[in-house]
Amino acid sequence: MKDEPIFVTQPSLAPLDEYMELLKGVWERGILTHNGPLVQQFEKEICKTLGLTNFVAVTNGTIAIQMAIKALKLKGEIITTPFTWIATISAIMWEGCTPVFCDIEPDTLNIDPKQIEAKITNNTVAIMPVHVFGNPCDIAAIEAIAQKYKLKVIYDAAHAIGSTYRGKSLLEYGDISATSLHATKLLNTAEGGGCITRDLDLHERLKRIRFFGHDDRKDIVEDGFNGKMTEVHAALGLANLKYLDDVVADRKRKYLYYYENLSSLDFISFQSLRIGEPNYSYFPVIFESERKLEKAEHCLNEKKIFPRRYFYPSVNTYNKILDYYEMPVSESVSKRIMCLPLYLHLQIEDQDFIIDILKRRCI
Repeated sequence: MKDEPIFVTQPSLAPLDEYMELLKGVWERGILTHNGPLVQQFEKEICKTLGLTNFVAVTNGTIAIQMAIKALKLKGEIITTPFTWIATISAIMWEGCTPVFCDIEPDTLNIDPKQIEAKITNNTVAIMPVHVFGNPCDIAAIEAIAQKYKLKVIYDAAHAIGSTYRGKSLLEYGDISATSLHATKLLNTAEGGGCITRDLDLHERLKRIRFFGHDDRKDIVEDGFNGKMTEVHAALGLANLKYLDDVVADRKRKYLYYYENLSSLDFISFQSLRIGEPNYSYFPVIFESERKLEKAEHCLNEKKIFPRRYFYPSVNTYNKILDYYEMPVSESVSKRIMCLPLYLHLQIEDQDFIIDILKRRCI
C-alpha cells in the first residue's frame, strides 16, 4: 500500500515529451489563441475519434452550456435536474433563464422523464438533462416530450465523453450537447469544454458566439463573448486524445472490479446502467443511510483515502441563490452517495485496500 494519499481522481495525462513536442510548434508559430491551428486540429481529431458531426472547442464546460442557451436564443424556463453540479444552474441563470427542477430516478440518478411533463408551463423553452457520471439519460423519452411540446433539448454532457447510445457517441444527441474537458474528465485539456450539434447553422453560430460574435469577415453579427480555447490547451487535448480508448478501457476494468467485490454488501447499492453504454468515469456508491456513509468516509480518511460526496448537496437546496422546491429523491440520494477513487494510475492493490476497509471496518 502506498504512503501517499489516494484522492477520488487524478488527470489522465499523455507522456510529457509528446505534449512538449506539440508546444514546440506553438512557440515556433507564435500563435496562442484566436482559433489557432491546434484548436482546429483538435476539433477535427475529436470528431474522428468519437464519430461526431462537429465539435466547437471552448474554454470550459460552463461556457459551453451558456453558449448552447445563447445559440438557441432561449428566454424562459429550462427544466433540469437537481442532482448535478452548480455549474448547470449557474449557466442557465447567467443567460437570463429560470431553472425549474424535475426530480431524478432513484436508480439511474438521471432526470425522471415521467415527471417532466408536469413541470411544463407556457414559459418552458427547453429541457436540460444531465448524463450523470456519464450514464446515458432516457433519450428516447426526453426527445418524445420535447417534440410533443416543441421544446429544445440541451444535454449537460460534462461527464459523457466516451459514452454511447444506440451505437453513437452520447454527445450526438439533443439540439446541442455541452461537454467538459476539465482536468478530472476522461479526456482533458486542463480546462476546456465543447459544444456539439448536428445542425450546421447552429454549429456556425456557436463558433461566432465563442469569438465575440464575429463572422468570417470580422463583422459583429451575434451577441457573443470570449469562449475561445487556447493553443496550449488544445495541444494537451491532442496529446491526451491518443490515449482516450485506453483510459476508458482502464476505467471499465476498475469499475467492474469494484462492483464485483462490493456487490455482496447489503448496506450499499449502485447506479443502474440500463440504457446505452456509459464510460465508467466514476464509481458512485449509494449507502442505505447518511450515517453509514459518514462512517465509511471516516474510515477511509483515516487511511489517507479521500472519496468525494458527489453530488452533495442537492442543488435545489442552495437557497441563497434559488427558491427552494422539494426534490425528495435527489435530496435523499445526495446525502447517501459517495464516489470512490477511480483513475488511470490507481493500482489494483489500492482498490483491494479500499474494498477491505468497506467490507471489514465499516459494517
